[in-house]
Amino acid sequence: MTDLRIRTMRPDEISIAVDWAAAEGWNPGLADAACFAMVDPDGFLIGELDGAPAATISCVNYDASFAFLGLYIVRENVRGRGYGLGIWNAAIAHAGPRVIGLDGVVTQQQNYKKSGFKLAYANVRYGGTVAAPHGRRADVIALAEVPLAFVQADDATVFPAPRTAFLRAWIGSPGHVGHALVRNGRLAAWGVIRPCRKGNKIGPLVADDRSAAEAVLGALLASAGSGEIFLDVPSVNRDAIALAQNLGLVPVFETARMYTGAIAPLRLERVFGVTTLELG
Repeated sequence: MTDLRIRTMRPDEISIAVDWAAAEGWNPGLADAACFAMVDPDGFLIGELDGAPAATISCVNYDASFAFLGLYIVRENVRGRGYGLGIWNAAIAHAGPRVIGLDGVVTQQQNYKKSGFKLAYANVRYGGTVAAPHGRRADVIALAEVPLAFVQADDATVFPAPRTAFLRAWIGSPGHVGHALVRNGRLAAWGVIRPCRKGNKIGPLVADDRSAAEAVLGALLASAGSGEIFLDVPSVNRDAIALAQNLGLVPVFETARMYTGAIAPLRLERVFGVTTLELG
């Protein structure tokens, strides 16, 4: 394994990991690499053999307490040689004492447990082709009209750490469309839809209840037009699963959300769509 040179990626190299994720069938968004780079520039690692990329991983530090691991991929023709473990250990070291979260493929769950990760719940990707609704409800507004501080405060109920720079980039990225529902002067639901290598993904989709989620979801679908959509849903949110099923979407992929330690309690009943499996 000593011939693997591990170093921090340059921001423009994050696209290598995202392209590899696409090749694995993970269907990343078209602007994901640029958004990911806003979180922790030192959290993206690449392992090289003779100057050529052989392995990638990310472990972004959100704050002093929490990090999230993703984009863990070893080039297919050099797997089984210990390169994955080498870059994995480097990523874990970057997180330091922080609690680490990840969305791991189910087949690797036992390996992650050996590194101290414990299963919290599954995230299930639902996908399918839907017809776009006509227009949006009058009480649904553009997410950009909502002060970012309000979005941050609401996001804090469903994510273990503040992610201001990421949210700003995610909401404002080219091709990303966000909508929100305001009830009685407060944010009741909000979400973002983005173009991916295949179709569009909705995430996050955060709402007080199913009715609010449906209102924002309808506006997001209307903005994207008819076509294939994907929605990553926490398996513990039965209303979110029912919403996906009522759209005619079916399970196409599943991951295991795991953590190395305790995190602040999250209101998973408000998560109708996970932001991204790579960064949480």
